[in-house]
Amino acid sequence: MEEFRPLVFVAMPFGLKWDQTRTHQIDFDRIYEAGIRPAVARLPLEIIRADEERSGGIIHLPMYERLLLAEIAIVDATTQNANVFYELGVRHAARPASTIIVSTIDGPLPFDIAMIRTVPYTLVDGVLTDENAAAFADALEARLKTALADLNNVQDSPLFQLIPKFPGIELPHDACEGFRDRARYVDAVRDRLAAAVALDKTAAAAQIRAIEDELSKGSPANAELTMDLVLAYRGLDTQDGWAGIVRLVENLPEPVRESSVTIREQYALALNRLYTFNKGDERRRAIEILTSIVATQGDSPETCALIGRIYKDQYSEAIAAGQNLKASGFLEMAIEWYGRGFNADPRDYFPGVNLATLLAIQNTDESKAELHRVVPAISFAVARLGGMKSADYWQVATVLELAVLGTEWADAQRALARILAIKSDPMQCNTTVANLALYQKLYTGDDAGKVGEIIDALQGVHAA
Repeated sequence: MEEFRPLVFVAMPFGLKWDQTRTHQIDFDRIYEAGIRPAVARLPLEIIRADEERSGGIIHLPMYERLLLAEIAIVDATTQNANVFYELGVRHAARPASTIIVSTIDGPLPFDIAMIRTVPYTLVDGVLTDENAAAFADALEARLKTALADLNNVQDSPLFQLIPKFPGIELPHDACEGFRDRARYVDAVRDRLAAAVALDKTAAAAQIRAIEDELSKGSPANAELTMDLVLAYRGLDTQDGWAGIVRLVENLPEPVRESSVTIREQYALALNRLYTFNKGDERRRAIEILTSIVATQGDSPETCALIGRIYKDQYSEAIAAGQNLKASGFLEMAIEWYGRGFNADPRDYFPGVNLATLLAIQNTDESKAELHRVVPAISFAVARLGGMKSADYWQVATVLELAVLGTEWADAQRALARILAIKSDPMQCNTTVANLALYQKLYTGDDAGKVGEIIDALQGVHAA
């Protein structure tokens, strides 16, 4: 008979996030892997981490289920993230004990939870060193032992401590059945997807499709894993990958599909990419989806940039076909939509750098003046997120594109070296190559050759 191992649910940010002073970026994956996971592994416990950032906004039930049913919850309050605090509130309202708050000691916690004992960890310029990770793991292990020794009676919820006879939440027995199996299944599927995307593209597409088919057979994890499948297919940047996203989203129940802007945006992105292979009505459908989002949600950097991308693709195709007048119209539309995206939130550099690219290509007196205005804002937007020092592909690629745009070749080489050293997928590199190919047309002689050398280097990153 399998040994019962209490489940530890970890609610914390993912990836790189700014600290409260916006001075340093914190790698929360490092905190999880070097501090939290080792502490849990030393004890007879199972662990699962919240992953709503990968969900596309379509899962809520699994998160609530884990908050309510996991025997122990670890909540990282370092960045005072709204989602994490919401999850902490749900947990404190449901269970009297075994909720452990962790946080860096670099800043104070909000008043409402400052009274609660936390397990601190120390960062050095935003980095969890090996020494501090070991100390954190030891301290967390001690707290986990205490929680494990008495899962129900050592109250740490302020509601249960301060309100006599606070009832909490009693879930029916059938709500608990299968919970642990579902949590294990989700983790297992994510491990299989990670293994699949490491294969060559043909084999990867087949493996991802097999997992998609499995999930379509009524698995309760279907909705939760939808975005994982989308990202796996997107990373292939192949006809099979884009077709996989379209098929997957079109087979979703309409309420699930319509409830998530992120899923619809990725659906439109896939339709536009699929058009290059099929030449059907995919591009028209993509624009309809995205403009309907704008009509109901207003301008946003992501949605507007996706519309701008469609018109930018049409511009490139028209130029290649020698349809210069038609190309100028598409160029104007692309500039309009990228501009709307950047104006919606100038902190988002992505629509901004594309706007700069197209303004440089347009090369009119008006566009030159606009380019002069927006480049400093774009440079500031990407620098505040780490810029050249970032481990995020898109941020470093933006630095590269701005350097090429300004013929700052030493900075361009530094950014290229950084890109070659960090994780990327084919879709990311292909997007940068397409942008650089547009830049290359602006230059002649040695400058054009330098852009060509950068393109060649990027094309070699994911060459078979």
